[in-house]
Amino acid sequence: MLRSIQWIVDESEKTGKLFWEVVLEDDTEERQVSRHESMAQMLTIWSAMQEAADSYTGTRRSVSGLVGGDGLKMRQYNLRGKNLAGDYVGEVIAEALSMAESNACMRRIVAAPTAGACGVLPAVLLPLYYREELSQQQVLEALYVASGIGAVIAHRASIAGASGGCQAEIGTASAMAAGALVALRGGNARAIAHAVSITLKNLMGLVCDPVAGLVEVPCVKRNVIGAMNAVSAADMALAGIESRIGVDEVVDAMGEVGRRMPMELRETALGGLAATPTGQAVKARMAQGKAADMLEKQ
Repeated sequence: MLRSIQWIVDESEKTGKLFWEVVLEDDTEERQVSRHESMAQMLTIWSAMQEAADSYTGTRRSVSGLVGGDGLKMRQYNLRGKNLAGDYVGEVIAEALSMAESNACMRRIVAAPTAGACGVLPAVLLPLYYREELSQQQVLEALYVASGIGAVIAHRASIAGASGGCQAEIGTASAMAAGALVALRGGNARAIAHAVSITLKNLMGLVCDPVAGLVEVPCVKRNVIGAMNAVSAADMALAGIESRIGVDEVVDAMGEVGRRMPMELRETALGGLAATPTGQAVKARMAQGKAADMLEKQ
């Protein structure tokens, strides 16, 4: 079981194996599967991400009516050529919105590492895959990097909003995405670790405050922030910018922050945006709708 990102770095430097290879070997040993079986499962995950992206139309709305169509709006805005962020980042924003909306609309997605953060990793990978015509092997290797990062964070801290706040979900997804990007750009294990550190530090303390308890507001748009954060952290790490705090220390600090976070800010919908007048009005409307549905069924 992977317990330390620094251990992966050390193992990579000691053996000459790339970050993804160390993660792959750990997976085969832990689950007692062959290299081929492990990679076949990763390919299934990648195919599911592609299918989820391809099936988005922008016409679906969530049951609450709060979410739907923003991914399409962003794509249309990008096509007008006036976005501030540039072509790649514009596509990243659109994909993050689309995938997170698909989750809210009960479509099939890949939890990476959670359903609420499902838009971050595919948002940075899919546009790059198509724009630069990356090979399937390159993407699978990047996914192993991401999974290794997620596994360590899950062990040392948390990947659940209920126990660690949104920093544990979007923050972890962002770190996974940043590491994957660095790997795709040829960065070594040490650069990957610095990208993870920078990413997690940028989102440390992010609360989980879903309006009406739904994984919709502000969750969908936070997928965009996670993806954008990943891109900037990856670029910093590739430029040689380093984190002054070691990667495992950053992960541990995130875990401690999550444990100290008030219960109201950990997915209970009792604080933050969920407690605003508008948030409370949405909650009341949803409750009335459920009550009316129950009466109809009777």
